[in-house]
Amino acid sequence: MVLDVPGTRRLLVLAGSAFLVLAAEPTYVLVDTAVVGHLGPTPLGALGLGGTLLSLIAMLGSFLDYATTARAARWFGAGRRDLAVDEGVAASVLALGVGLAGVIVGEALSRPMLVLLAGGPGTLADAAERWFRVAVLGLPGMLVVLAGNGWMRGVQDTKRPVAIVVAANVASAAASPVLVYAVGLGLVGSAVANLGAQTVAGAFFVAVLRAEQRPWRPSRETMVGFLRPAKDLLARKAGLQLSILAASAVAARMGTAQIAAHQIGYECWAFVSLLLDSFAIAAQSLVGAALGAGDPATARRIAWQVAGYGAAAGAFMGVVLAAGWSVIPDVFTAAAPVRRQVQLLWPFLAGMQPAAGVVFALDGVLIGAGDVRYMRDLTLVATLGVYLPLGVAAWQLHWGIQGLWAGLTASIVVRLAGMLRRTVGSQWSAA
Repeated sequence: MVLDVPGTRRLLVLAGSAFLVLAAEPTYVLVDTAVVGHLGPTPLGALGLGGTLLSLIAMLGSFLDYATTARAARWFGAGRRDLAVDEGVAASVLALGVGLAGVIVGEALSRPMLVLLAGGPGTLADAAERWFRVAVLGLPGMLVVLAGNGWMRGVQDTKRPVAIVVAANVASAAASPVLVYAVGLGLVGSAVANLGAQTVAGAFFVAVLRAEQRPWRPSRETMVGFLRPAKDLLARKAGLQLSILAASAVAARMGTAQIAAHQIGYECWAFVSLLLDSFAIAAQSLVGAALGAGDPATARRIAWQVAGYGAAAGAFMGVVLAAGWSVIPDVFTAAAPVRRQVQLLWPFLAGMQPAAGVVFALDGVLIGAGDVRYMRDLTLVATLGVYLPLGVAAWQLHWGIQGLWAGLTASIVVRLAGMLRRTVGSQWSAA
């Protein structure tokens, strides 16, 4: 079977669908950050620390999204949609199990972990713990959403994931200011809104999967095949999360204004990164389908096409961020010390976007091809070998928050060089 070369329209339809799904969650987080930011620097810093720990716990199931997309796309390209859906069943069963385990671990370790991140007990650690203990209850739903998006992208279903994720997050974004201010829950209201979005979206994805009428007892062969690439994806994610965790800890030790500014910068970075990831998601689906159909030439053509779109999108976002240097921070905080710290990191945030656009696009290409071991090694070198040491140096040598963000920029440059080197060859398309 030879897959037709996808035209620009098909690529953009997949990327557009992924864009809307990916934009929903970070848009909600940005709204939530703005709502909490006006409570003051301490609640904003607490949201940053609590959110970082939640991301670390969620890392246990982070492989569900990418691994499911790649495997489902391979079956879909080979004309076996039924087996592609079975990948979704396996991923969803794992999501529920890992999510429940993560809730137990998170509740047990939240106090010592948040005290460690905050640099000691106190108001900041207490507020972060209150937020986290509520928000972590949404972890099973969060992971089911990852699994659901994964298999539906694999079969190139571009409509239903958008409807589910956008609806849940719009409702949650509307609820956040009501719960925080009108109901008077303060920072905890943000966590309740977060919990609601994840739980509702997860329930809808389970309903869609059950409507496929596939057995909810994944075969041993499916589970083993699914878990094989998971260890590499998990190791890669662990490196990313460890560096993010360390960066938050470093920013907290620099001061309250610095951790609050880092939270604003990080959420803006996460928002833009996930939007750039829309081309990576399209690449996962199309590359996986092409290789499943035995057409590596098409897979290589898609790789460079999507890299070009990623570069253009990154450049555009860089220009938008640069133009908003003196305006965007005011959306999140009215505290002058926090705004000053945000403006110090802003040139790095804007300047790295063109390189990041290419990196994320080629991430999707290699994941779709199943070349996850190379991605793992490159990411660990960039995060643990570059970002983490520079972040610690920024703290010890008093470089300030700009030193922390220079480290993140350097890690993106290292990943860009490694990705381009790999994609120029043809080994990845035979993976």
